[in-house]
Amino acid sequence: MDGLVSLAPVLAPLFGMLGALGGAWLVYRQNKKNSEASAIKNLTEGFTSLLEQQRASTNQTMERMTTLEAKYDTLERRVEHLQEEQRQWRRWKAAAVEYIHDLRDLVRGALHRPAPEPPHEIAADIERTDSAA
Repeated sequence: MDGLVSLAPVLAPLFGMLGALGGAWLVYRQNKKNSEASAIKNLTEGFTSLLEQQRASTNQTMERMTTLEAKYDTLERRVEHLQEEQRQWRRWKAAAVEYIHDLRDLVRGALHRPAPEPPHEIAADIERTDSAA
């Protein structure tokens, strides 16, 4: 025991130094774990944020596509409606021109004189079919 007491002035600083080094190593290890955990957390948050932005962008694109498809369908229906109206007007015009020709023939036959000239708005249509007949 006297030997240990006599070595106390040498051993105390040595154990103190070992304790300080051990404590420093524990602090370093804890800081390293914290910094790695923080780096992983930041990386995870970054990827999560990127994925959320990508999802939002995809959702916005899908909404736009849905809107465009709806507008396209509406436009397609309008075009079909206009085409049907155009076909109907052509049928009516053909029927009206035929009716006018029948009336002109009737006037020529009943009155024994030429039919009056058609108005200039329809003259080209009437003459076109008159010359074909």
